[in-house]
Amino acid sequence: MAVLYIVGIGPGAYESMTIEAERALRHCPVIVGYTVYVDLIRNHFPDKEYMTTPMRREEERCRMALDRAAAGTDTAMVCSGDSSVYGMAGLILELLEQGSWQGVKVQIVPGVTAALSGGALLGAPLTHDFAVISLSDLLTPMETIKKRLRAAAEGDFAVCIYNPSSRKRQGYLHMACEILLECRSPETVCGIASQIGREGQQAEILSLGELSGRTVDMFTTVFIGNSQTRKIGQWMVTPRGYRLSETDGKGGLE
Repeated sequence: MAVLYIVGIGPGAYESMTIEAERALRHCPVIVGYTVYVDLIRNHFPDKEYMTTPMRREEERCRMALDRAAAGTDTAMVCSGDSSVYGMAGLILELLEQGSWQGVKVQIVPGVTAALSGGALLGAPLTHDFAVISLSDLLTPMETIKKRLRAAAEGDFAVCIYNPSSRKRQGYLHMACEILLECRSPETVCGIASQIGREGQQAEILSLGELSGRTVDMFTTVFIGNSQTRKIGQWMVTPRGYRLSETDGKGGLE
């Protein structure tokens, strides 16, 4: 019985891939994925057969991967970051529900999503409760996105924003910031991480007011702090609530 591995390859750098993900890709003769993500790993696995589709053809490449696995070949479907966080794991499981690919076994291999890898560049922005919200309205109605932003703001969650902008969504980050500013100070500490794990990687800490006027691209992940988030040196930090001793620096939850 062939296995379809749904593999989260992390932010982009080979060194950021998990050992489990690397082993799955090394094992599979066929690797399927979005062209940009496949190009990130191709040099490390040169002896594989690659099958790719461009953006917005997710269902097509999932079916390609299922077909190869159904034909008896262990196959890997690669996803940027984690395979389940805005990845292909959910879509493949939905397709399998249709029952058209008998005998295919699925193994989901997690990876490091941008909320974690970008957060590490900035410091510790997600140490307490947080929400991850995508601004892409290709599959989610904009009214739903706005509702989720307001709920996160009212709940004082730290917020990690995926897909903050593209050529067709130039004003979406500004819109999100304006919604958050209904409940938060313009001085709220925020962070930007771009090209995570890739050439040109950058991180910057700024205020929510400054973020509202910033232009970013689709390879950027945005972090918006809660009411307790602050800048410590070069780092963005959302405290969890430890009570630190003034004498020895030790503390703990009470």
